[in-house]
Amino acid sequence: MTATNVPTSTSERFGLPSASALVVGSVIGTGVFALPGALAAYGPISLVAFVLVTVGAVALALTFRSLNARLPGSGGPYVYARDAFGEFAGFLNAWSYWITAWAGNAAIVVAWVGYVEVFWNTGHSKAGSIAIALVGLWLPAAVNLAGLRSIAAFQVVTTVLKFVPLLLVAVIGLFFMSRANFGEFNASGGSGWSAISSAGAIALFSYLGIETASVAAGRVRNPARNVGRATVLGTLACAVVYLIGTLAVFGTVPHAQLIGSSAPFTDSANAIFGGVWAGQAVGVAAVVSGFGALVGWTLIVAEMPQAAARDGVFPLAFLRESRRGVPAFGIVSATILASVLTVVSYTSFDEVFTTVVLLSVLTSVIPYLFSAAAQVYWLATSARTLHPAHLARDLIVGLLALVFSFWALQGSGQQAVYYGMFGVLLGVPVYVWHKSRKGEYGESVPVLESPASTLVLPSAVAR
Repeated sequence: MTATNVPTSTSERFGLPSASALVVGSVIGTGVFALPGALAAYGPISLVAFVLVTVGAVALALTFRSLNARLPGSGGPYVYARDAFGEFAGFLNAWSYWITAWAGNAAIVVAWVGYVEVFWNTGHSKAGSIAIALVGLWLPAAVNLAGLRSIAAFQVVTTVLKFVPLLLVAVIGLFFMSRANFGEFNASGGSGWSAISSAGAIALFSYLGIETASVAAGRVRNPARNVGRATVLGTLACAVVYLIGTLAVFGTVPHAQLIGSSAPFTDSANAIFGGVWAGQAVGVAAVVSGFGALVGWTLIVAEMPQAAARDGVFPLAFLRESRRGVPAFGIVSATILASVLTVVSYTSFDEVFTTVVLLSVLTSVIPYLFSAAAQVYWLATSARTLHPAHLARDLIVGLLALVFSFWALQGSGQQAVYYGMFGVLLGVPVYVWHKSRKGEYGESVPVLESPASTLVLPSAVAR
């Protein structure tokens, strides 16, 4: 139902390796390097929560694979929601995810600055921190504006540079674990289920981004085949590193030290190899990891609004592309918004940064929920040609993804729900304004659909 926006040359699109790297690069950012420290307050029971979140994330990945096989256009959750529930639901998903992407970039870059300042601006001057953050936002924008070949190559390189050190620390750390380091199984002081729910909400941060290949599906070669594979492979690769890595850190760093650690993988590397050189190497990997995530998310932040604009749901300005075929308006506008939010966050860091993180997490779960609901809806009403065993399998996976999305919502906490819903509902007046400008009431027909799955832009739109 939605045209797929692709570069004119097949060689300029993502293949399976670079699409998988886009998923891994977007999922593994700076957060993983602090994740074990955040989970340590709950004790090893948080590993149970991590396993549950991993099962839910894999169910979502499989759901995205099935959805993209039917609807392989760019836009991911926006396309799925609009196809199943209509234009307004599609708009809310696109709006919600758009907030997630640019606000999330502000959160990523603030965390990234902390790792950069291990080597530069060690005095943490506010002006220096803001300058580093702005460089961290605009350099990824420049990489994206340079073209898809640059993005694909960069994602593969940065994914390897951050994935390999994490995997090495995780695997080698398994041989240096001590039972005494784990501490009490449930260190939260509350019930086991309460600890699992709270730890699960934290663990959910680590899987945000598994949908990125489906969002950029129009820029992937053979999307009906490669997007689903990249989503599942990328999610499984991240799951392996997360689970083994968290276990290894728990077993190599004493529990009391881990609770107060802001760089647990660095502490684990120092404990395994001795000295500080290993920890500094992990710090370099964290800088590379955060930068690679920013490059991936800077592309993704423009893809969904472009798909919505193609259908006439978002302003047509989001269709503007550079001569290299990248959505230039979406990239530049989102980077400006992220820059403003980043500067503001440094004037009131604790309050604003926490708010931004909570908002971006919840606004990402909403498109997950709608995507899972769209899959279940289609299976329940239109999938009668499927073999009964395949129908049952897909329905179980879809329901699991749907239940996981609801669990993620309740685990986010009341504050996250408040700020997230406020941000999402701000889109309602925007939708009314956009529709009134076009003189439309009710559903509109996609305005720029191409049966050849190649977008043809009006001459007024810059390329």
